[in-house]
Amino acid sequence: MVRWSKVLMTWALAMFAFMVSFNNITDYDSNFAFVQHVLSMDTTFPSNKAMYRAMTSPLVWHAAYWLIILAEGITCLLLSMGCVTMWRARRASASEFARSKKWMIAGCTAGFLVWFFGFVVVGGEWFLMWQSDTWNGQDAAFKAYMAMLGVLIYTMQPDPELEPAGDA
Repeated sequence: MVRWSKVLMTWALAMFAFMVSFNNITDYDSNFAFVQHVLSMDTTFPSNKAMYRAMTSPLVWHAAYWLIILAEGITCLLLSMGCVTMWRARRASASEFARSKKWMIAGCTAGFLVWFFGFVVVGGEWFLMWQSDTWNGQDAAFKAYMAMLGVLIYTMQPDPELEPAGDA
């Protein structure tokens, strides 16, 4: 059951990354507005001294948004590969199952970089997203990167050897 659990949790993260990237593509304008306002810093505190960081070019907004979508898609792909390789190794030795986790590790790392580095470090601190009542995505990002970290930590716990079939 533990290996199944690890596979299913990896699959759930992959589906999350898929849905986020899918929604960003199919409802482009809704989340594009988020990127536009965060990069423009137009809803941060008035007269803040960091306004020199603001990006007001539509080209930059679109490029940044597509970079985010690409990173979310890569996260989905890596986690999906992790799910498949772990599934295939679910009945293998503990060391082989441990080796099968490499794509899950890469996927969780990519997801952490998207939601922690991208949204908390860059969006939250560089572009001062935390100052905006309307365009602050840090709470949502926190939920995403903590889920990534939780599954990563759990999945990286050592797995015992499986009992041979037929043993009681």
